[in-house]
Amino acid sequence: MSETTTYRNALPLGTDLLEYRLESVLGAGGFGMTYLARDTHLEKLVAIKEYLPTDLAVRALDGSIVPVNTESEYDYQWGLRRFIQEARTLARFSHPNIVRVNRYFEANGTGYMVMDYEEGESLNQRLRREPRPGEAALRALLAPLLDGLEAVHEIGFLHRDIKPSNIFLRLGGAPVLLDFGSARQASSGTRSLTSVLTPGFAPLEQYASDGNQGPWSDIYAMGAVVYRAIIDENPPDAVTRLRSDTVMQALDGVRDRYSEGLLKAVKWAMTLDEKQRPQSIAQWKPAWAGGQAPPAAAAPADAPTVPLTPAELETTQRVSAPRTRPATTPVAGSRSKWRWAGIAVVLVIAIAMAGAWNKQRAAKVLAQQEAARLEVERLAAERRALEERAAALEGEQRRVEEERRRAEEELRRLEAERRLAADASRMSQDAAPVPGPRERPSRDREARPADISPEQAQRLRRAVEADFRAADTNSDGYLSRDEAARRFPFAAREFERVDTDRDGRISPQEFWQMRRAQIERRSRQ
Repeated sequence: MSETTTYRNALPLGTDLLEYRLESVLGAGGFGMTYLARDTHLEKLVAIKEYLPTDLAVRALDGSIVPVNTESEYDYQWGLRRFIQEARTLARFSHPNIVRVNRYFEANGTGYMVMDYEEGESLNQRLRREPRPGEAALRALLAPLLDGLEAVHEIGFLHRDIKPSNIFLRLGGAPVLLDFGSARQASSGTRSLTSVLTPGFAPLEQYASDGNQGPWSDIYAMGAVVYRAIIDENPPDAVTRLRSDTVMQALDGVRDRYSEGLLKAVKWAMTLDEKQRPQSIAQWKPAWAGGQAPPAAAAPADAPTVPLTPAELETTQRVSAPRTRPATTPVAGSRSKWRWAGIAVVLVIAIAMAGAWNKQRAAKVLAQQEAARLEVERLAAERRALEERAAALEGEQRRVEEERRRAEEELRRLEAERRLAADASRMSQDAAPVPGPRERPSRDREARPADISPEQAQRLRRAVEADFRAADTNSDGYLSRDEAARRFPFAAREFERVDTDRDGRISPQEFWQMRRAQIERRSRQ
């Protein structure tokens, strides 16, 4: 199964979510964490996907998921609603090559999908162990996934994160498409989750928030998966391909191992312009199966396709339209030369405009990618700061609780010592003769507590100071009436008497005088 990895943002193993007990972490992505859990009712293993968009939310100390700030809360709640809707939609699937969602529930401020747990290995692990599989094995391995992906597209959903690690091979060899936590409706005109992006497997339109995503986007990713299998390395990301495209050249380099039909199908699927890719699985299937060849204009083998504007397209059509050559005359020949010269100028201008448009589009995509990277780094820094602050507060809380516990123990010990001293004093008084009038102790002597050593007095003072700090929740060095009432009801009832300087709060010295008076009253009893 998966390699041993530490996931710092995961729930502790052994945590119970309803009747499911977490046993390990299967993996993590940009929008969720996947756990291996045991159903304690049915005694079987399941996979549980947790909604956790790392760029929008963090895990609090109590295990709940909270947005990183108020600005992210709307996006987080919107994504959670989409997560719920997608879980309900995917639960309707009963396809042998699509992982089944059995249940959805909410806990810890987020949502969870419960899915069948499949035993086997990912395609990524298989390709590391057995690189460059034969063409027949590759077709048999990936062809069933096209049926499953077509079923997903038919109900209006996109997967948007197809890659070798999300294709699972059961022990019997049957492939299963996993991780639909990043799926979304292809017809949705609302906001998109733009950070769902795996470089090399994501098409160009997924780099922009308003990109034209559709079934052709998943087809690009599936073509990239085949590229990874036959070239034995990940394809370059789509933005890099705008500057220098090596995909077609790399595919041409393996013609001795794979058929021309297979390579053309991959080239067609990995065309940069989404309008010139196969628009549906049904359109791509014949080419993938080795039957119908892709349109020649859809996937040129020598360079990435650059879409033309309507004006450029009209110019190109005029240039390429057949013309009837008139009878050759000196005047006609001169006009023909000027006509072809004009056409050449128009063609050069059209090519220059296409190149400028292509550069502008590439620059825009790069700027959006860089802005997204900086935003992710900023959010990650904020999350680390929150985690450090939470850890520091937790440590301070433990320290205060420890001091309070020690103070209570010290008070109990001092009280025991006082009672022993009082008992001993009473015993000695019973044994001694009754003193005369001049020898009788004064009232002041009777009102004082039993004598204690300087060390005991110092420990008592530290205990009282610890109690004061524990009650001073806002750490301003004073106790308000509310702070006193929470821990010392007596101080709240006698607040005006304890507040000797009448400033509306209890200072450490006033607090010490109150506690000393309590001890003295106890010593008189």
